[in-house]
Amino acid sequence: MMRKRRTKVLVLVISIFILAAVSSSCHGSRGMPEFVAPESFDESQNYEITFWAKNDTNKNQTKIYEKAIEDFEKLYPNISVKVRFYTDYGKIYNDVITNIATATTPNVCITYPDHIATYMTGQNVVVPLDELINNEKYGLGGSELKFDGPNETEVVKKFLDECRINGIQYALPYMRSTEICYVNRDMVEKLGYELPEDVITWDFIFEVSEKAMAKDTDDNFLLNGQKVLIPFIYKSTDNMMIQMLRQKNAGYATENGEIEIFNDTTRELLMEISKHGKTKSFSTFKISSYPGNFLNAGQCIFAVDSSAGATWMGSHAPMQDIHETKIVEFDLVTYPVPQFDPANPTMISQGPSVCIFNKRDPGEVMASWLFMQFLLTNDVQIAYAKTEGYVPVTTKAQEDSAYLEYLDNAGIDNKEHYQTKIEATKILIDNTENTFVTPVFNGSTSLRDASGQMIENVTKSVRRGETVDEAYMDKLFQDVSTLYRLDQLGEQSKSESEDLGPLPNTAKALLIGLAIAWVLIAAYWIVDKTKKKAYGLPLGKKKRFLAFL
Repeated sequence: MMRKRRTKVLVLVISIFILAAVSSSCHGSRGMPEFVAPESFDESQNYEITFWAKNDTNKNQTKIYEKAIEDFEKLYPNISVKVRFYTDYGKIYNDVITNIATATTPNVCITYPDHIATYMTGQNVVVPLDELINNEKYGLGGSELKFDGPNETEVVKKFLDECRINGIQYALPYMRSTEICYVNRDMVEKLGYELPEDVITWDFIFEVSEKAMAKDTDDNFLLNGQKVLIPFIYKSTDNMMIQMLRQKNAGYATENGEIEIFNDTTRELLMEISKHGKTKSFSTFKISSYPGNFLNAGQCIFAVDSSAGATWMGSHAPMQDIHETKIVEFDLVTYPVPQFDPANPTMISQGPSVCIFNKRDPGEVMASWLFMQFLLTNDVQIAYAKTEGYVPVTTKAQEDSAYLEYLDNAGIDNKEHYQTKIEATKILIDNTENTFVTPVFNGSTSLRDASGQMIENVTKSVRRGETVDEAYMDKLFQDVSTLYRLDQLGEQSKSESEDLGPLPNTAKALLIGLAIAWVLIAAYWIVDKTKKKAYGLPLGKKKRFLAFL
């Protein structure tokens, strides 16, 4: 009996603790505590912050980062910045995901909003920036900053808005680019066509590409006299599908993360692409290799790649991946990404942004925020933009006399002022209002990958002689949805949108009330049982014990 009573008491005590834990922690903070900005930055405290950046073997970019760090550390001797270079954004993304679990994320990171949406599955991992941006002392253009950074109105609004997730600013733009269609004019005109003045269409490209496939009796292509010719190569097939759908006003995904890509327009586009994949007039980077190499060797007419890749395009490009003996001389022309409606051009906005990660010391986060802002100063923005076909993200830098002089000197050399690079840059500047970004949510990276995978799959399938029809499309949609778990994203987005947050006050009161009730029940039970036990004591001890109770 005594053992049973002890068990009951233990059960009650455990229940009380469980209820108390539920009432205090349900819907409460997990992981890092929420960041609260200190009123001032303590410059007597030393901080070491880590910065993860991408560098595509471009030594000029490495030097710009190193100089930026050196200049920043002179202004803030108490902050030491350690940079770690990556050659691929995907590797940064994977390493951040791995390090979230061990609370060893970097302080500052070059990234994309799609990636940030996944980082945010850990609560309070990424620092929201709205409060910091508006801080009078240390915000954008703040009075206590030791450098001449941009204020909020001097960051291009369209670029700044691209870094908002669910209405909250989680990053600052760092550089921006778009996609460019690099064209061998000589080949187009040799085939009897004349290039349009401003915008090139998908229909035009596909038509010219098909005509270029004619061969002689020795199996050489008539156009270039070589055994190899791939008229149209697209580097980023995810961007290809995304832009095609946007230009057609077709579904891709909603802001809430509902997947819409598996629609009739997607089917039609894939069927059209498959026709040109079958003749091999169209190919992709994953299937054939880098489009710039084929373009520069006279083996490609239309090469679509980022404006940031402009330094690799053309006979006299400062960056080359093929032997100089394979390079052919040709007239290179740049266009925005191909369009369905030339009167309403639509193109994707891309390029790296910067986020900061939460730490237990608010001062460390403030140190990260200061360095993050320093990357938006004119010297850093202009110097980095000159390395490739990037556009500075601030009007402060875009309107700076040094930058305007750089643009005006297009073509005076084939290095810093390489003509094609500056032409690609101007295309984005002139079309900033025509750019768009895809919805950002946890899983949007997977959807992006899936969109390109469908183009890769149909192109490979027709090359293997497979039949691409409606049945094929049904299976493709199902396979890609399963592979990238897109069938789970809708339910996941729904559950995320319904949650979570703090419990309502009524629910909190109910839980607290239940806990108190259990405490009172347990106390009554214990006292009652103890009194009953007391009646078995000698009279003197019983009186003293009951009086004590």
